[in-house]
Amino acid sequence: QVQLVESGGGLVQPGGSLRLSCAASGSIFSINAMGWYRQAPGKERELVTTITVGGITNYADSVKGRFTISRDNAQNTVYLQMNSLKPEDTAVYYCNVLMTGGRRSWGQGTQVTVSS
Repeated sequence: QVQLVESGGGLVQPGGSLRLSCAASGSIFSINAMGWYRQAPGKERELVTTITVGGITNYADSVKGRFTISRDNAQNTVYLQMNSLKPEDTAVYYCNVLMTGGRRSWGQGTQVTVSS
């Protein structure tokens, strides 16, 4: 019942920044938390960061201190500010929501490439 659309990916040089957006629509009242996952070529999909409806955040160790998740409740949008990007951050980034009852909804992903 929740649809997610990611945007903001692209090509950036090492040390640069990108800001990803994820717009949610549909039954957004059922969302308990939102977050970002990523999957690099040949690797497992991994959790990057989450934010609860109460604003509690957590981050993977690999992005701690460099990435910041935030939300805009008025626009039902979650953001991922990515600073000091490294080549190992290259991946497809997926928006995800955890819904009431344990259900999940996924976006289609947006490509982030960090390369000189």
